[in-house]
Amino acid sequence: MPEVNKYNDKLVFGLDIGTRSIVGSVGFMEKNRFHVIAHYVKEHETRAMLDGQIHDIGKVSETISKVKKELEMQVQAPLKDVCIAAAGRVLKTITVHIDYELPAEQQINSEQVYSLDLMGVEKAYDIVREEDTDIKFYCVGYSVIKYYLNDYMITNLEGHKAKKISADVLATFLPEDVVDGLYTAVEDADLNVANMTLEPIAAINIAIPQNYRLLNIALVDVGAGTSDISITKDGSIIAYGMIPHAGDELTETLVSRYLVDFNTAETIKRASVLNKQISFKDIMGLKQKVSPQEVREIYAPTVAAMTREIADKIKELNGGKSVSAVFVVGGGGKVSGFTSSLAGYLDIPEERVALRGAEVLTEIDFIREGIKKDPLLVTPIGICLSFYDQKNNFIFVHINDERIKLYDNDKLTVTDAAMQIGFPNEDLFPKRGKELEFTLNGEKRMVRGLPGEPAVITINGEPANIHSKIIKNDRIQITESTTGTAAEVTIDRLPEYKSSMTFIINGQSVICPCFVQVNGELKPGDYSISSGDVIEILNYYTVEQVLRFLDIEYDSMNILLNNRTALPGDLVYENFNLDFEAFSDTAEDEIHSYEDEPQPTEPETGIGQLQPVTSAPELSQNDMPINSAITVIINNTPVILKNKNRYIFVDILDFYPFDTSVAGGSELITTINGERCDFTGVICNGDVLEIYWK
Repeated sequence: MPEVNKYNDKLVFGLDIGTRSIVGSVGFMEKNRFHVIAHYVKEHETRAMLDGQIHDIGKVSETISKVKKELEMQVQAPLKDVCIAAAGRVLKTITVHIDYELPAEQQINSEQVYSLDLMGVEKAYDIVREEDTDIKFYCVGYSVIKYYLNDYMITNLEGHKAKKISADVLATFLPEDVVDGLYTAVEDADLNVANMTLEPIAAINIAIPQNYRLLNIALVDVGAGTSDISITKDGSIIAYGMIPHAGDELTETLVSRYLVDFNTAETIKRASVLNKQISFKDIMGLKQKVSPQEVREIYAPTVAAMTREIADKIKELNGGKSVSAVFVVGGGGKVSGFTSSLAGYLDIPEERVALRGAEVLTEIDFIREGIKKDPLLVTPIGICLSFYDQKNNFIFVHINDERIKLYDNDKLTVTDAAMQIGFPNEDLFPKRGKELEFTLNGEKRMVRGLPGEPAVITINGEPANIHSKIIKNDRIQITESTTGTAAEVTIDRLPEYKSSMTFIINGQSVICPCFVQVNGELKPGDYSISSGDVIEILNYYTVEQVLRFLDIEYDSMNILLNNRTALPGDLVYENFNLDFEAFSDTAEDEIHSYEDEPQPTEPETGIGQLQPVTSAPELSQNDMPINSAITVIINNTPVILKNKNRYIFVDILDFYPFDTSVAGGSELITTINGERCDFTGVICNGDVLEIYWK
């Protein structure tokens, strides 16, 4: 072996701690090529690990120590630091659907999409915590499978208008006890963890070059107990998954068929790939010879079932559709028919499902003799290379004075740290004040409160936000967001509200105020609505109410509504014609255009309860010439009235500037010579009049 001692300070030690065996590799990087100078594989002597989970830390630590000693002999130097990886099979993948209701239809921005994504991850986090209440989890990645705009699937939400946005989010979590078990086993072997990654990432670093990851590709690592799956798209890994079927299941098929022990069946399985006659002894001691073709036919149904399940999982992780290509690594994928069967179930050409081995190790130099380039080496060497990446590792940060460990996938932000300590997502974003719910014209209505202020965030004392990236040893402080003021709205701010409506009475336009009932009582336009209020904005009067508003007594007169005979209870809507036939010859003088908005003088009563005028006042009997002028005193001001032969109180509004369109109090007071009157009260020359709001 060439002299490599001069590289001792650059050596990287990687351990692939698998279910059946522990694989160790040592090498160094020079001129963008990794040189492997030592390699050793040691199988577990007991079932110390099951499905990637350490069950006996002591036994696993013993095996690690043996691998370490063997490698130290090969490199002739002590090994203190090691790179490890958590098995993909221990990852928990949760898929959730999340809805985000917006206060009103609006254009969707990137902040709202990001908030939707986080809501999905937080919902997945809650689910995984409910399933294992005593275990902490690290979120190691998430991806959005589908977006929905008003319940219709869409590729990109940003820029569209919507009232509701939704997403299907797939999030992957790593149990803390798995990480702690690996750390403990390694430390008990007198080693320090220099870097920890995930096995699927380590495999991808070798099997799928960075420039390939823009494509939608699946990597399947077929191990002994499970088949680990990861999906790449748009330059990054978007999903992880696994199925609990792999190489051992094929071996177990041969155990029962040939009546041999597990190790013998494993030998038969491996020999079938070499296309040579296979000889062995069964447990009865009988010698047997079988052809590779026969062996392949026996495990073919198991291969078909396994590849069908892998294909289904790939489609699930990829948003319900197939991928462009699949790379297969690991020993279990080497059996005959595996890649072609998987291609068939994915409905892609056979050449797009390939076993990756020697061809992906072209930039790896094996200085130590006797090491064969094989798919089995992809993961352990990928673990070594992850050391140089300095991402996909665990780091420590402080958040709100609490020290936490995070899985660094090179995309860590403040939000990831907040989620790890259970900081509520809603406390990061501005919270709206209490909404106001009421019923308007028989329909439920809701007005949202105002938004508060977003969370105040600093990193190492400097202002930051939820998107800010974080690195190891950062100190993060988050002060939760605030709640805005509760919703407030008055009746006159409702879109349906109108201050007045116009009727055509005896050919003249008469403007009358609109009535609003709240919980059965009349209320003014500036009434502040309370939650639970039942509001009715009336867009009509009855014939009787029109007469009452005009202070005219209904006395069996002939009334026409839109040229048809009308009764007192008939409804009069905007711009309806109301004519009084057989009216006195003075009726025309009593109808005027009231460009005002008076409030009801009895707000406690309903519209149907407005008090009628008990008697109509007598008109002046003075024989005044037509178009004569009179002088009256209005609110201490002399005013000349002219152009009529007789005058009633309402006529003063044509000559005296008094605004009745805005209520100045709860009751409008009108008097003639100190006596209360209504708008039809007769006025004469020299009368003293008052009009004011009380």
